[in-house]
Amino acid sequence: MNIQIIGTKKSNNTKKAIRFFKERNIKFHFMDLNERKISEGELSNILARISADDLLDTDSQTYKKRGFAYMEYDPVEEILEDNSLMRTPVVRNGKEVAVGNAIEVWKQWLE
Repeated sequence: MNIQIIGTKKSNNTKKAIRFFKERNIKFHFMDLNERKISEGELSNILARISADDLLDTDSQTYKKRGFAYMEYDPVEEILEDNSLMRTPVVRNGKEVAVGNAIEVWKQWLE
């Protein structure tokens, strides 16, 4: 099992993901989006499994403040420019990807 958690230390859902894997003694790599931006390659690997619309956090303050609900834009380009537009956590298990608080998916990975 090769788990990678992408998020921010302040995100409650990211904290839940970290706690989930720690409680089960599963090693993971944590990438803090406040310390390092997601690369184009990493983003394309994630988008190979989920859609950009599923990755985009339409409830985020950044999304609302920039008025994306009222304009046309390229979600991939905008996420690369500003990682705070991503729903977190993004949890990767090899090539599998889950976004948000996906405890049921994580449990399936453990079976």
